[in-house]
Order: sequence, then C-alpha cells, then structure tokens
Amino acid sequence: MPPFEELKIFTGNAHPQLAMAVCDYLGIPLGKASVFKFSNDNTFVQLQENIRECDVFLVQPFAYPVNDSIMELLIMIDAAKRASAGRVTAVIPYYAYGRTDKKDQPRVPITARLVADLLEVGGANRVLTVDLHAGQIQGFFNIPVDELTVLPLLVRYIQDKALDEPVVVAVDIGITKRARDMAARLGVPLAIVEKRRTGNNDKTETLNVIGDVVGKTAITLDDEIDTGGTLLNAAAALQEAGIKEVYACSTHAVFSGPAVERIEGSALREVIVTDTLPPKDKMRSGKVTVLSVAPLLGEAIHRIHNGFSVGAMFQ
Repeated sequence: MPPFEELKIFTGNAHPQLAMAVCDYLGIPLGKASVFKFSNDNTFVQLQENIRECDVFLVQPFAYPVNDSIMELLIMIDAAKRASAGRVTAVIPYYAYGRTDKKDQPRVPITARLVADLLEVGGANRVLTVDLHAGQIQGFFNIPVDELTVLPLLVRYIQDKALDEPVVVAVDIGITKRARDMAARLGVPLAIVEKRRTGNNDKTETLNVIGDVVGKTAITLDDEIDTGGTLLNAAAALQEAGIKEVYACSTHAVFSGPAVERIEGSALREVIVTDTLPPKDKMRSGKVTVLSVAPLLGEAIHRIHNGFSVGAMFQ
C-alpha cells in the first residue's frame, strides 16, 4: 500500500505543458487549480479539488519571470497545507538562484539558501529537482531532496548519433565531475575548458583547453545555457585547439537575451537541451534539440508516492 492516499499533481503558470506530460506518463489527470494575478499584482491560488490526506506534487520550475514562479509555488504550497494535504512535494525541475550558493564577494546574499528556507517555511515536505547548479544546495534544506539527473537521457541521445572520435568537454571546472561521469558512460576521454568569470555582467574570459582534442568531436557539458557566452567562448577555444566539430549538451535551456541568435550564428553543430524550462518560440531552431524530462519526473513521482527507491532509477 502507498504511504499516502490518492496521488494528485497540480501546476502553476510556469510550465503547465511539462506537468501535463508528467500526468500523461502516470496515466492520471492534472489537478484542477486556479492560479492568477489580481489587478493589484497580488497572486491568487485555489486548488479546485479535494486533497485531504492526498500525496500532492506541485510542478513548478522557477521559469521567467522567476520571482513570480517562486511566489506562485509558495502560495500553492500554503494552499495545499491548509487544505489538509497528507504530504506536499515541490517539484522544481529548474532551481533558479542556484548560482548564488556562496559568498564569493563581500556583502552579497546566499539566495539559493534563502529560497530553500522559504520553501520549508511555506510548508513543503519534500523537494524533487533536476541537476542543481551545485550539489551542495541539497544541504540548504532540512527536508528530503531528490535530485534527478538527465545524464542518462543525454548519453543515450549522443550514443545514437555515433559521433566520430568524441571527447566530452567540461566548459568549466565546476562541472568536471558530471562531465567525467558522462565520459565514463560513453567510454570516451575527458577535456576541460578553464575559464575565469569577470565581474557580475555574465561575461567570462576563457583561458585554455586542458586535454587532447585535436581532430576530435567535442561534446560540451554544462548545467544550463543562459546568454550563451560561456558556451560560445568554450567552442571558440576548442576550435583554436584543433577540434573538428562541437555538440553542446545542457540540462536547462534558460536562453536569455541573445542566446538563440548567438547559437544560430555560431559554428556549433547541435545544441541538446531538455524541457525543464518551457521552450520558447525562438528556440525552434535547426540547431536546438529539446529532450523531454516528463518520463524521468513521472517515474520519480511514482517511486516517491509508492515508497520505492529513487536512486535505483540510475543504477
């Protein structure tokens, strides 16, 4: 018997398409909810179904506008708790503010910790997320956190392409461990692009490529693509180092500012991302491939609801 009664899934306005795809995977209807803003910019939430003692999952990535998405989720959590839900799990495929996970300058906040505190105080009993910017963000919570990874999904896609002499390239030191895992799964070598970020203006200074990449096909890996600056700097450094082609893999397609235009005008062969964030119209590009995380999230929700191991999904 499951530890809680009926499974219910609701969503806000951040990414309803993903929530519906998760429900399709599980074979259940999406819960009915009303989530909107009044004319005074206040957010209103009403869960329009009985959820007493139910196992409630709220699917809400922190998509643009980020602060609205966070506030919607907090209010949905409060609504669920006050409706006597048995357990409330915040399903956050993309955890924004993840890059603000430490004090790396004087007089700056640790916003990733602040958001974690807000979710706990709001009443979340559990968090389900995908590829955090830094794994230690899990430690900001005093409730269970299940962090899924899209690495097997990306690996299967790359394997099917049968690339010529591939090499996995970490676009910075911080993602080296994940890149090493990808290289091991593919059975290919690893290289690293060393970079230095300058200031708070999203610009980076690429330094050099560590590893043998001459004549090979690069598969770059990063957790998110924001403005595309890091990716294009890495691609330029790889081309100077003698790489043949560059494929880019990333979990979260933030694609802010001129990202898509930069990708279109670059020498990148293909950019492979997932739908943890809602695909934008301008992402419909010949160079961008979007893989769905709905089966991954659906299976994790099924396992959490029924008391099965989530970690066993990746063994």
